[in-house]
Amino acid sequence: MIMGESNITINADLSEARILLADDDSRMLDSLSGLLKLYDFQVETALGGQNAIDKLVTNQYDLILLDLKMPDVSGHDVMNFMSSNNITTMTIVVSGETSMDDVSKALRHGAYDYLKKPYIPEQLTATVKNAVRKKLLEKSNQVMQKKLNQSERLHRFIVNNSPDIIMILDKNGLFCFFNSKIESLLNFGKIDLVGKHISSIVEDEDLEKANYFFEYALSGKAGIQSMDLALKSNNPGHSKRHFELSLCPIEEHGKTNVNGNQRYRIYGTARDITERLEAEAFINFQAYHDLLTRLPNRALFKDRLSLAIEQAQRSNTQLAVMFIDLDRFKIINDSLGHSVGDRLLQAVAGRLQGCIRKGDTLSRFGGDEFTLLLPDVNDISAAIHIAEKILSSLKQPFDLIDHQVHIGASIGIALSADADQGIDALIKNADIAMYRVKKTGKDGYQFFTNEMHTASTERLTLEQDMRRAIDNDEFEICYQPQINTHDLQICGVEALIRWNHPTLGRLSPADFIPVAEDCRLIIEIDKMTLRKACREIRQYQQKSMPDLRLAVNLSPLMIEKTHFVEDILKTLEEEQYPPELLELEITENILMTDRQDVIKKLLILASKGIQLSIDDFGTGYSSLSYLQTLPVNTLKIDRSFISEIRSVDDDISIVNAIVSMAKGLKMSLIAEGVETKEQLDYLSGLGCHVVQGFLFGQATQMKDVERQFHQNLTLLKGMSGS
Repeated sequence: MIMGESNITINADLSEARILLADDDSRMLDSLSGLLKLYDFQVETALGGQNAIDKLVTNQYDLILLDLKMPDVSGHDVMNFMSSNNITTMTIVVSGETSMDDVSKALRHGAYDYLKKPYIPEQLTATVKNAVRKKLLEKSNQVMQKKLNQSERLHRFIVNNSPDIIMILDKNGLFCFFNSKIESLLNFGKIDLVGKHISSIVEDEDLEKANYFFEYALSGKAGIQSMDLALKSNNPGHSKRHFELSLCPIEEHGKTNVNGNQRYRIYGTARDITERLEAEAFINFQAYHDLLTRLPNRALFKDRLSLAIEQAQRSNTQLAVMFIDLDRFKIINDSLGHSVGDRLLQAVAGRLQGCIRKGDTLSRFGGDEFTLLLPDVNDISAAIHIAEKILSSLKQPFDLIDHQVHIGASIGIALSADADQGIDALIKNADIAMYRVKKTGKDGYQFFTNEMHTASTERLTLEQDMRRAIDNDEFEICYQPQINTHDLQICGVEALIRWNHPTLGRLSPADFIPVAEDCRLIIEIDKMTLRKACREIRQYQQKSMPDLRLAVNLSPLMIEKTHFVEDILKTLEEEQYPPELLELEITENILMTDRQDVIKKLLILASKGIQLSIDDFGTGYSSLSYLQTLPVNTLKIDRSFISEIRSVDDDISIVNAIVSMAKGLKMSLIAEGVETKEQLDYLSGLGCHVVQGFLFGQATQMKDVERQFHQNLTLLKGMSGS
């Protein structure tokens, strides 16, 4: 009955709690205040740290919700002020982007808990309620302890319902009294401990520290002293628990020792801080480890690399850094789902750990990238052996959630002797070497060389120039005509981007498109190309060529954008371009990503009248079943197949197969790269009635397309004798 009455009283008193909210964001204060007032808490707000200090000086609060990052006076300074001025208001930290050191520091300074912004309302209110209950109980204990002599019953209630263990020790450190909390926390009863020494409940590793602490408290030279100790549990198999032990000397009136000095007994409390320490440990683990793979993260890897570099410099040894990027991971993650992708990363981490030496550091650097630190690599054969071991291990199939998947890895290796021995330089060099592996076929390893650095620098310069070129309108749209073989007239044009570089001159797409795709600038280039081309071709449609069709290439990155469809339709509307005269060219590889999402987007565009074609058909990985589901109108035969046609008598099996398939699927055909009359005649005979290539004109400005076409057409007719 007493316990039940205690809970009722404490719950009833929640509305009496005074809470101070301290933050430099008035919107956050309004949000917190509104939430807590729903539970009838008495809430006051302080805008900034100094305002909070001013209110703490003149008012008494049970709880403060405190932001650590305030520009005038930080949350840490507010807590230091409270500690220095014996302000016992309980503190809950509610903060945003805060380092783990800040959080740990706040907890060490007595913060009850830490909540991260944006907060979860249910979690915050539960934490506040628990803190208020605890604070009210502590206040109740403080008041009641002053009245112990007035009521023995009240004394027992307070002591035995304290959240902490309460004990009294004699001058020899023997238990004279303890409350019932010691039984619920440590499973010791009175018969177990009365007359026993306090060391009987202290773990062995803390015995020496505990004995010194007790003797110092018994001397009476200081007031209340506190220390963290590990205490034993009387439950076999239970893990040890950590407590904050506070001891205070109590004078035994009228009693002195043999030297005539005052004799003391010891009053003590032991507060269970196990969960707090576990929370601190977990926060620290989160700061330096990847929670998915349990591997060290980027921060811990850099920290260990820094120490390894210092050690290598002192011992005149060499170390190596490997940058490991998984091949085909994105395809697997997009097509099979993130749950499979996560399982794959965990399995990869396990295999990589089985390939390294004791003392090496493997980390998940981010995404599907891993880094490996190899200290004491004086012979590069050691690094080669580990790299080959990793490649061999990853070649084995992975069985994941009803799927068997195959991946590879591209590994770049940098030696400390090849850099200025800085952390970032080594990692960057390994990354550059890995990138070279990606460009030369993947699934292998390469060591960094200075030539790679030069190429990487040139690539970075080109990327920077490209960003400036977009702003300075240095890109130009050229057009290559598409010819109807029935009447040898222009039926369409393909828009092709060219770059007028201020120092390098005119650059073709092959010179800059791969870089644009890597840095995702291709999205802006695609959007700009579409807009410019629609504007220019619309003028020719309105003047003399009303049925002229425009074909524009789109990169997979553009199609993957969330607002891809909206961007296309908005451009057509703003440029007043008829959708039925636009043909968007996509590659087969786009089907290797999220197919359903791609199909959904393309169906919307097709419903608006936009034509769709597959560019470079036959060079990718498309499935015939998906060709039937895609709203594709046209297949473009890649120039690599057309170049094999040398006379009408050649047996060009691939071209024949593509033409037959297109007819079966009721799709149109366009042949790219037509350069000879023999190729034209062969394709026309097969039933491919639209061609483009140097035979009819190179890509040029729209104003020159017709002139160049008619010149070439005259030459063509001359060759045929007409």
